[in-house]
Amino acid sequence: MRAVEITSFGGPEVLRLGERPVPQAGAGELLIRVAASGINRPDVLQRMGHYAPPSGTSDLPGLEVAGVVESGDAAAMAEAGIRVGDRVCALVAGGGYAQWCVAPVVQCLPVPDGFSDVEAASLPETFFTVWSNVFDRGHLQAGESLLVQGGTSGIGVTAVQLARAFGATVIATAGSDEKCAACLQLGAHEAINYKTQDFVAEANRITQGKGVDVVLDMVAGDYVAREVQCLAEDGRIVIIAVQGGIKSDFNAGLVLRRRLTITGSTLRPRSVAFKGAIARALREHVWPLLVAGRVRPVIHGTFAAAEAAKAHALMESNQHIGKIVLTW
Repeated sequence: MRAVEITSFGGPEVLRLGERPVPQAGAGELLIRVAASGINRPDVLQRMGHYAPPSGTSDLPGLEVAGVVESGDAAAMAEAGIRVGDRVCALVAGGGYAQWCVAPVVQCLPVPDGFSDVEAASLPETFFTVWSNVFDRGHLQAGESLLVQGGTSGIGVTAVQLARAFGATVIATAGSDEKCAACLQLGAHEAINYKTQDFVAEANRITQGKGVDVVLDMVAGDYVAREVQCLAEDGRIVIIAVQGGIKSDFNAGLVLRRRLTITGSTLRPRSVAFKGAIARALREHVWPLLVAGRVRPVIHGTFAAAEAAKAHALMESNQHIGKIVLTW
């Protein structure tokens, strides 16, 4: 099969189309003939040598795919109601940049009715991540407020839409007026241009001094101290990436007085059982919203697999709004 390989750690140019043996599905797994592969920030970090795949996982990048089931563990597939020939999308721990990919059966979801392969491939990584962190870990409830840092990223466009669909007030930050407008079109109630506005002052103004209930943070670094300043009592910060650095200094007195929670997680190394539980929750609570059109994928662009380097360069430019997808 053809696959996009990381020939050495470095810039986008180290990605090359090569050949690999077709993987074989093991116990609890199925084999997908891949039509499209989503691109995510962890793929970029892996290419640069900063995010090694978990032990026993393919060294190929790629955390989400969509395609057709070719074979697999018959018992596990029957239990999940999946058959050979079904169109599915799946979250994987690696190996997604290839024509065939093995995935745990419990991490596969049906392609929503009417969705293309490209749209389906854009769903798993961001939807699993947002559900796990905003709703499970961040405990966002209807009537509360969510501040999304980076509202036009793949994670951001998903968080904005899901939080709005579940009854939260959504405030998003973005780096340009164009991107702020995109956040509003996606359902954010307010958008803050972090390059020209102070998001702390704006968040407190928007909430009339109460502060926000949950912050979804992909920056960390010095953002954490500022986020503490705009959290409501019993507020929660959920860190899912550290693009601004791994060290943060913040006012612990505010944490004590306001009973704040600062937490975070990475999804990739979690167990298959953990990810399977998220998949079940998504199918029950979120997939109906996708089918109904209340939440939709946002695709910025697609690239042929041979152009993976161009796709990564676009992601690193931060000029995209939504997801970038490879096609096979």
